[in-house]
Amino acid sequence: MTPAEFDRLVEEAMDIIPPKFRGRLKNVVFVVEAEPREAGLLGLYEGRPQTERSVAEPFSAPDRITIYQGPHERAARSMAELRTLVEETIWHEVAHYFGLNEREVLMAEKVRRRRLRRLREL
Repeated sequence: MTPAEFDRLVEEAMDIIPPKFRGRLKNVVFVVEAEPREAGLLGLYEGRPQTERSVAEPFSAPDRITIYQGPHERAARSMAELRTLVEETIWHEVAHYFGLNEREVLMAEKVRRRRLRRLREL
């Protein structure tokens, strides 16, 4: 997949963010890079989580969510799986933006997957 095609996939996968949260994403930039500096990463949130900010703070540089193309492509066995993996990575990194730590994100992902399974069974 070309970098432009993967960029488009990431852009489309942003729909995974519910509208009530999408509207609360402020001063954050989404970036696609080919490979992470650290092995094993699919995505990375860099910044100060919303839960640690104050309304009295002056303007700061944007937070950054990076989605890595190479690890996603190597982990996925089909286009459908690639799309799902990208969506899960976006969801995961946005959860960090909103202040969830790694343990909380993983617990929330379990709940989310369970709900998705139930919906598919209907």
